[in-house]
Amino acid sequence: MRINFDNSVKNKTFLPKIAVSLALAFSSPSLLAQSKATIAAAERDLATYVQHNIQNKSGTLPLGFPLEISDVQDLKDARIGHGFQVYTVDPKDILAGRSDIHGLARPTGIWRFVISINAKPIGLATLEQINGKWETVAYGAAVLAQDLEILAGNYGNTDRSNIRFIRIYQAQSDLLEVSGKEGGSRFAPLYSARQSLLLQRSGKADELLDSSELLGPLQAAVKKNMDANN
Repeated sequence: MRINFDNSVKNKTFLPKIAVSLALAFSSPSLLAQSKATIAAAERDLATYVQHNIQNKSGTLPLGFPLEISDVQDLKDARIGHGFQVYTVDPKDILAGRSDIHGLARPTGIWRFVISINAKPIGLATLEQINGKWETVAYGAAVLAQDLEILAGNYGNTDRSNIRFIRIYQAQSDLLEVSGKEGGSRFAPLYSARQSLLLQRSGKADELLDSSELLGPLQAAVKKNMDANN
């Protein structure tokens, strides 16, 4: 297991019983098999992570700890929650004025799982496939985990099969795509997007937006960030 700590937008001695409530719609047998593998890896790695921290950091909480807890002992109650694939959109499509975010979004190969203690999100586990094996590569993003749970609760159906997580890296923006019952998608900007895109909002903080409403702000953010890196 190779783990980095992600605090931004950017082993059987102790094995807690991890309850998984996976909220995904599986479009193919291969995706179903892939999701089962990621669940198993998330469970395994969290158990190892919990054991390591309780044995080596008991009674302390290191500065910059990636999960939102008050004491390392709290990790005994950590549970893996629902998981989701991370999708993204090519910045070239955004700069070209293509606004169909739903149609342009492609899977990145990354999966993320909400980690909770007593139903309160404390962060996310990020998994990637390394040499054919799923591994947790980062823990963190407590703000994103909490934001996701609120918006998924507001807009997701029972099994959350109507939502997708989209990260547009070059715009430093995360979006929750919500598919309507009669087709079509709208989007809830997550915390990073609300900060990066400087959206002018007139309604609720979590109102849904059309792709066309997001295109202009996304183009501006992509251009700004790409220019800064050149």
